[in-house]
This record gives sequence, C-alpha cells and structure tokens, in this order.
Amino acid sequence: MDWNNLPWDKIFVVLTVLISGPGIIVGVMVPAIGQTIVAAAGLKAISRQPEAGDRINSIVLLSLAMLESLAIYVLAIILILIFADPMLKYIVRVE
Repeated sequence: MDWNNLPWDKIFVVLTVLISGPGIIVGVMVPAIGQTIVAAAGLKAISRQPEAGDRINSIVLLSLAMLESLAIYVLAIILILIFADPMLKYIVRVE
C-alpha cells in the first residue's frame, strides 16, 4: 500500500468527526451529572434551613450557570473541530 497516495485530508476529517461524537457526549454528560448533584444538594439545604432559601437559591443558580458554561465551551470546541479543522493544514500539510 502506498501511503503517499491516500486521501489524508478526507481521513483526517472523518477521524475528527468520529472523535467529536464521543467528545460531545462526554462533554455534555459530565456537566449534567454535576448539575444534578448541585441541584440535589441545594434542595437538601433548603429543606434543612428554609429561612436561608433565597441565599441558597442564588448560590445554586450561580453554580448551575458555571456548569452549563462548561458544556457550552465543549460544544464550541467540538463545532470548531468539525467545521473549521484548524489543525488540518499542519497535520496533512494541505496547501
């Protein structure tokens, strides 16, 4: 097999898409699990101290926003890898 005649640009794009799929799955599942833990802990804290419910609620909402931003960053990076392929010219040396 002649390695020089393989379509490396197409192979790189296919590999990028195949790796991005599991990457986005993991990148969304981990913050979702974290959001579940934060929400459960916030509900427990409010049930133990109802008078501090407003303060706990604001802290929980801030924590959930930070966790959601993590999922959005993962989505942005995966979309850049799929559609822009910034490393394509360095790996495949396409000119």
